[in-house]
Amino acid sequence: MKAEILNIGTELLIGQVVNTNATYLAQELAKLGIDLYYITSVGDNPGRILDALKLAWSRSDLVICTGGLGPTADDLTHDVIAEFVGDRMELKPEILARIEQVFAEKGRKLLPSEHKLAMFPSTATLIRNPAGTAAGVYIERGDKRLMTFPGVPHELAQMWETWARPELEKLSGSSIRSRLLKFVGIDEADAANRVSDLIEGQNPTVAPYAGNGEVHLRVTAKAATADEADALLDPVVAELLERLAPWHFGTDDETLPGVVGKLLRERGATLAVAESCTGGLLASRVTDVGGSSDYFLGGVVSYAVSEKVRFLGLDPALIDEHSHVSAEVTQAMAEGIHRITGATYGVGVTGYAGPSANTPEEEVGHVFVALTGPEGTEVKSFRFGRHPREKVKWFASQRALAMLFQSLKTAAVVQS
Repeated sequence: MKAEILNIGTELLIGQVVNTNATYLAQELAKLGIDLYYITSVGDNPGRILDALKLAWSRSDLVICTGGLGPTADDLTHDVIAEFVGDRMELKPEILARIEQVFAEKGRKLLPSEHKLAMFPSTATLIRNPAGTAAGVYIERGDKRLMTFPGVPHELAQMWETWARPELEKLSGSSIRSRLLKFVGIDEADAANRVSDLIEGQNPTVAPYAGNGEVHLRVTAKAATADEADALLDPVVAELLERLAPWHFGTDDETLPGVVGKLLRERGATLAVAESCTGGLLASRVTDVGGSSDYFLGGVVSYAVSEKVRFLGLDPALIDEHSHVSAEVTQAMAEGIHRITGATYGVGVTGYAGPSANTPEEEVGHVFVALTGPEGTEVKSFRFGRHPREKVKWFASQRALAMLFQSLKTAAVVQS
């Protein structure tokens, strides 16, 4: 089955909104073994939406539309679809009643213009929205299928999980099993080279991709039953994990901060961080994980040299001798936060995030990360190159988490 995503909304074309829906749907289609050939974005113009819809319908078996389902004048998706398939727009009383109830619970009445939320192409099957008021539709014509979803990401995700995914699994006539293996500390080319023979396989397929300092391998198998698909999938997954074991940190929805947190908790260990160029991003990512107060003691963002001295106890002479971005200063930051907080692990991060250098000696993208723990202190130097400032910060936080992960994998339980 060939699929196309049609994202509708002028806000996407002017860069006002990041198109996270396309990313989510692409990942979901990959899990189902459905080939995504095109992703198209179009503004809130009925003529251009119709043209994009005609093109998508002509070249794809499944067209997934997002956006344009609201009550305002520029929400045109269902009107255009009705015109395209030769339907009339029809009021659905049960949807109207639910919307009125939702609005009443918020203490307001539905405006006449908002009745549009209950208008749909007459022959369409409705896709209920458990998280909002904008329902989607499903239309089938021969071997062609079309689905619509609101542009609000969490609403789309709930509708996909409760309706679209099960429906597409039924339509496939087979069982598709998929696993996402995640690795850190190895680049995509090296990982792909180590498993090139498995990547060449057809069932299961192994698809590598890299981004944000990680390498992911999507393994997908298709068979008549789930058990048969698992029987194809499991040996390939096991072989991949054996070859890439040193760098494997998680599977499917697991994240690097989440896995690091789990290891800290299992070992009864604690963490504190001293950040400069990352500006608190490392602490933010650690605390994005629920329950992180079990193991995260706190952090210091010592951006200025004076604050490195004041909060972390660094010797000014050390900074003068080696500069504020150096292995020696980063080590002192990690050891300082380790000493001050009493944490099992202390992390220090310094670097030049850019986008420009102040002196010829400053290399944009050059970062130092230090990790102090029960086995002593390790300092590493990384050169990420000239990336946008936020990317350098992200890569630095990623390397810090990767160093923590590698240390924690073999660490003993902390004796209290």
